[in-house]
Amino acid sequence: MQPGYPGQDPYGQQPNQDPTAQPNDPYAQPPQAPQYGQQPTSGQPYGQPTSGQPAYGQDPYAQQQPPYGAAPQYPTAGYPAGPAQGQGQNNTMGLAGMIVGIASIVLGLCCPLLGVPAGIVAVVLGVLGQKKVQAGEASNAGQARAALICGAVGVVVGIVSAIAGAAINMNNFGA
Repeated sequence: MQPGYPGQDPYGQQPNQDPTAQPNDPYAQPPQAPQYGQQPTSGQPYGQPTSGQPAYGQDPYAQQQPPYGAAPQYPTAGYPAGPAQGQGQNNTMGLAGMIVGIASIVLGLCCPLLGVPAGIVAVVLGVLGQKKVQAGEASNAGQARAALICGAVGVVVGIVSAIAGAAINMNNFGA
């Protein structure tokens, strides 16, 4: 022990303690006070429930079990009910149209011969996607609208690019 620090050992060892004292486990849970409405368990034989407590192995919050052979019913936990069986959403037209529409803009800039047909396909898929949204078979009206807009822009960009390319090449052939 170091002078001036009684009870502390510089090597982390504890000073001698009373061997009859209860060991103090620093990782043990602190003793719990009895819950409201429950009586302390002191004086009760081991394994006997106190008043108001269920017997060992019984869950006080358990619900009534369904009869044998029946599937248990679980609550939906507040999630909205999805579409009924067989009425799945078919959002593929709007999604595919939007993807082809974006590609038609890029293709219209570099390859007008591919950009114009891709833009036309995107417009057709966008119209079909909007019809599915109006019929309640799809829920992606924004993607269908984006397919129409991007497809139309792709067609216009492709036509302008083709005209500009032809004009540039006409000057080269005439010279």
